[in-house]
Amino acid sequence: MKEYLKLIDEVLKEGSTQKDRTGVGTISKFGMQSRYDLRDGFPMVTTKKVFFKAVAHEVIWFISGSTNIKYLVDNGVRIWNEWPFDNYKKSKEYKNESIEEFVEKIKTDSNFASKWGELGPVYGKQWRDFNGVDQLKNVVNQIKTNPNSRRLIVSSWNPAEVDYMLLPPCHSLYQFKVDGEFLDLQLYQRSADLFLGVPFNIASYALLLTMVALECKLTPRYFVHTLGDAHIYNNLVDQVKLQLTREPMKLCKLEIDMKNKSIFDIKFEDIKVIDYVSHPAIKGTVAV
Repeated sequence: MKEYLKLIDEVLKEGSTQKDRTGVGTISKFGMQSRYDLRDGFPMVTTKKVFFKAVAHEVIWFISGSTNIKYLVDNGVRIWNEWPFDNYKKSKEYKNESIEEFVEKIKTDSNFASKWGELGPVYGKQWRDFNGVDQLKNVVNQIKTNPNSRRLIVSSWNPAEVDYMLLPPCHSLYQFKVDGEFLDLQLYQRSADLFLGVPFNIASYALLLTMVALECKLTPRYFVHTLGDAHIYNNLVDQVKLQLTREPMKLCKLEIDMKNKSIFDIKFEDIKVIDYVSHPAIKGTVAV
């Protein structure tokens, strides 16, 4: 994963100081791109531990069309908790609960979860119901029936619904390309948190690429990651510098049981990473 280290090193050295909506501030560079060849192994960052369980559950959650965090909470995935909790704290129903108490209510009270676990029409909604269009299903069908198409696109950015989302899509559009026996995927990410988000995003879309490729009887090849605002939050600079002192390890492998299944049938138990070895985790606080 030297491509990822090159990315964060370049932003540290060449980025400019920026203010942002969270108030934390960033070091930022606009317009960057990395390319990961899945034939070399599954591109999961090794200079810190990536929580693959969360990666897999989130992709399954997106594909399902869900926009409520309860599925994630029920499966021990915490990556989306801060935004609905922040929304809940602004309400009259908030009684000084901690985020842990909030999450426990999501897990145990279905009525509470239905109201306060909702993120608005985020990724899953747009992938499966963009103004009535099931983009993901259409694209998979197009890959199978019209592989030369240059319109194999799924957009998560819906201007008509952005204001109703607790967090507008950071990874806003992706496009597939069929090249003979190979399938490639390019993601445009408008906003990229290089320490916390991007390692997760790389693994997430590499997983999605693999799932779609296997369903369409193709070989997953390039994941191309195009970044708009690539940034390092000021409170995470030391963590990024620590990563840059670590030597990347050998990439792991990905196995998915797709026998008699489409991507819409895949469960967490069908997905496995083999021989993932990494340096220890590095903690960091998400800016909300």
